[in-house]
Order: sequence, then C-alpha cells, then structure tokens
Amino acid sequence: MTTDTDTTPTPFRQNVEQWMRYFQKWLYTKLETTDGGATFQPDVWQHHSGGGGETRVIQNGNILEKGGVNFSAVWGQMDERAAKQLLMPDPNYFATGVSVVQHPRSPMVPISHMNVRYFEAGNGEAWFGGGLDLTPIYVDVKQARWFHEQIAEVCERHNSAYYQRFKTWADEYFFLTHRQETRGVGGIFFDRLTVGKEGDRDELFAFVQDVGEVYGRTYSELMRRNAELPYGEQEVKWQMIRRSRYAEFNLAIDRGTKFGLETSGRTESILMSLPPRCEWHYNLQPEPGSREADTQRWLKKGVNWLDNSPISLD
Repeated sequence: MTTDTDTTPTPFRQNVEQWMRYFQKWLYTKLETTDGGATFQPDVWQHHSGGGGETRVIQNGNILEKGGVNFSAVWGQMDERAAKQLLMPDPNYFATGVSVVQHPRSPMVPISHMNVRYFEAGNGEAWFGGGLDLTPIYVDVKQARWFHEQIAEVCERHNSAYYQRFKTWADEYFFLTHRQETRGVGGIFFDRLTVGKEGDRDELFAFVQDVGEVYGRTYSELMRRNAELPYGEQEVKWQMIRRSRYAEFNLAIDRGTKFGLETSGRTESILMSLPPRCEWHYNLQPEPGSREADTQRWLKKGVNWLDNSPISLD
C-alpha cells in the first residue's frame, strides 16, 4: 500500500488540478461579465493538512445577489469516521475540484449549482464526480426542457447511457426526503466514476470538462433571458420559501457539505452555498391554481424533460 499520494503528485493529477484552476477563472469571468455589476472577489486559503484553494464570491451584483465559484486542491489523511463513510480504500487522499452555487436577486432567475471533482486514494485508486442542476423559483417548462437538452447532448457525445443514468441519479440525490419533493428541475449527478472501471482517465476527464463548459454556457444564457422579467412582493415571498428549501437540502442532505465539515474544511467556503436571505413559514401551502402551485407540481422525480422535439429559446 502506498501512502505518498500527498507528496508525490502524478503528471495526470497535476493536469487535472491545473485545469480546475483554469476552469474556475473561465467560469467566474463568464458569470461576472453576464452579471455586469459586481465581481467575484478572491479569498485564498490553506488546508490544515496540505494544499488549499481559492474561494471567489460575488455579492450584490446586478443579477447575482450572492454566488461563489470555489476551487480547491487538498490532500492528507482522513480520520477514521470520514474514511469509512466515503468507503475509502486508503485514508490518504488527494482531492481537487470546482464547486459553484449562484443565488440570483430576481425570483425569475433560477438558482443554480454545479461541481466537478477528482479524487485519489493513497492506494492509487482514482475517480471523478460532479453534476449540475437548476432550481427555478418558478418553473418555466420551455427553459427546463432546453436546459436538459443541452446536458443530454453533452452526455451523448461521451456515452449514450450517461444522460438517463445520471439524470435518474440527480432525481434521487437532489431530493428532500423530509419534504418529498425535488430541489428543482434536476439535471445530472454522478459520483465515483472510477478510472479503469467506468472508462480510462482521459475519457472521464474529457467528460467532466464538458460538464463544466455546458454549465457556464447554459446558465449564462438563463441569467440573460430572465434578469429583466418583472416581479413583485408575491414572487419575492415565494423566492424566500424556495431558498429555505435549498438551505435545508444543503445542510441536512448534501454529501459535499458533510464531507467538507467532517474533514475540517474551510467553513466559510463550504457554507458559501447558502442563500443570503430565506424564510420559513409554518405549513405555508400555495394557493390552488396559482403559479406557485404550478411550480410545486413539477418538483417530483421522473419528469421526462426530453419528451418532445428539441426546442430553441428564441
């Protein structure tokens, strides 16, 4: 068993880390250009056991009220509890990735999430993970379909089974069991795509890169399309409720949040994903026939967003 993962990086590991750094810059630059107001401010940090990262946070922008594009590359040895939870074949590890959450100011612009990551255990076993999903405050069916079509096209280029497999995985993962509702309209989610089992390392790496690109492209377009739509107090109230559901998922269910906190990660960076404002109201139910009720009915597993022919947003 080797235990030098944290001190002897392989050329491939270095390439992945280098791309993650590049991707972070490409993405936050694209998003802040679309926002047209504030910029993503840097916060460089060090991990206690090795490595570190750079958190990039935007606040009070024209479109984005709060958002982050975080890069990390960390290594060390997990404690026994965390290693057992993650089924680690060796407690020594290296992990690098980019994680993204955007909370727009307008309730007409969807919340979005994306992450891509690479993991190595001390025995040399390596895998990729990631995904992207959309959480509209008000579900626009046409836009949800378009979003899924863009993802499906990327998946098809790499493996014809990827989209349905990872879309189903997202439906299962981004699900608030205590509410019996999905977080939003889903997307794709994949974890532990192990090098040598799920494909060779270059194939899996290429797929992860394309997942990052399709997120930047599609979310920037949805920001532009929805930012100027009118809204009032009712829409903001519903936004606060939907944001609270987002917070519930990230704090109670999300494995990335749990992993970061249990491995003594940087708390501010980990909790960057939480909305700047949200509200809880006792047993609030949408009025029958309302736009809020219409959105609520789409928050379920198994929706076939590719049911009809491809569409254009124009």
